[in-house]
Amino acid sequence: MTRRELRWLLLTGLMLLTCWQTIACARVDNAGSQTDCYVVEHAAGVTCVPNTIQRLVTLDIASLENAIALGVQPVGGTLSERVPAHLHRTLGETANVGAAGEPNLEQILAVKPDFIIGLGHHQAIYPQLSRIAPTVLVNFEHSGQWKEVFHQFSQVLNREAIAQQIMSEYRDRASALHEAIEAASSSQGLPFPPQVSVVRIYPDSINLYLRDSFVGTILQDAGLARPEAQNISASDAQQRFGNPIQVSISLERLEKADGDVLFVWTGEDTSQASQAARENLNRLKANPLWQQLKAMQTQRVYLVPDYWIGWGPIIAKATIDDLLKYLVEQKPKNSV
Repeated sequence: MTRRELRWLLLTGLMLLTCWQTIACARVDNAGSQTDCYVVEHAAGVTCVPNTIQRLVTLDIASLENAIALGVQPVGGTLSERVPAHLHRTLGETANVGAAGEPNLEQILAVKPDFIIGLGHHQAIYPQLSRIAPTVLVNFEHSGQWKEVFHQFSQVLNREAIAQQIMSEYRDRASALHEAIEAASSSQGLPFPPQVSVVRIYPDSINLYLRDSFVGTILQDAGLARPEAQNISASDAQQRFGNPIQVSISLERLEKADGDVLFVWTGEDTSQASQAARENLNRLKANPLWQQLKAMQTQRVYLVPDYWIGWGPIIAKATIDDLLKYLVEQKPKNSV
């Protein structure tokens, strides 16, 4: 081997070593000292999460709710008109760092976070986020996965014991709701368990929310029934409709929206779209096919808040409270 060949071989070896070291270091973003953080695998890679999180930023409503439920107050979050009052009351001095689904990198940088957490759909900006602070992204494919996602957040934030207590309380509330509805149904001569229909009105469509949606999981946990057209699992719905938690119906098939009780909501990301959805609901209410529904005839159709779309345990508790109000206390009558 000539001296020139030897130099080339050594140079190549150094380049490969440098490349390997760079890749190895990149596997744990913002790792710092192993005594200062713990390693978490997530949707966008592997991150070393600080042992003590003091300045958290959340990238979406689901992350905001899960963090607050676990006792971690964010210094920044993407706040919008869709953040329900149940969360707004807990925000304190949380700074707005962008619109829903559109985190602003400059605003995030300005609040000096020491940790950032969000859902998997933010992967496009993950490289920039991880340069600001250690960042974890959690996959959340549909709302019916809220329990699994909450568990993942508790692992990332090292608050699993708190999460277990919260979910234990949730199960107790769902069980108590079941018993209260059974007693109320017996005293009022109503069918038990009632078939509960859940319908969302979009600006241009009528959608049934299915068994494994957020609210569908709560109805399951409370032991309540669903109309046949809505009692479809996420896997079957994905295969049949291309959507695991909801399906559109035409006016001609409006009977699929019927049940012993019918819950309806509207709500979009912008005020303009929300107004269009409300106008669509008003047109539907004037339609004779809507008036012929059994739930309308028995005055058991209720307009509920758009937080029924669901994110986490705080909203799950609020939804159970709503179900108690409408199915046990029977008020108000026919709010649609």
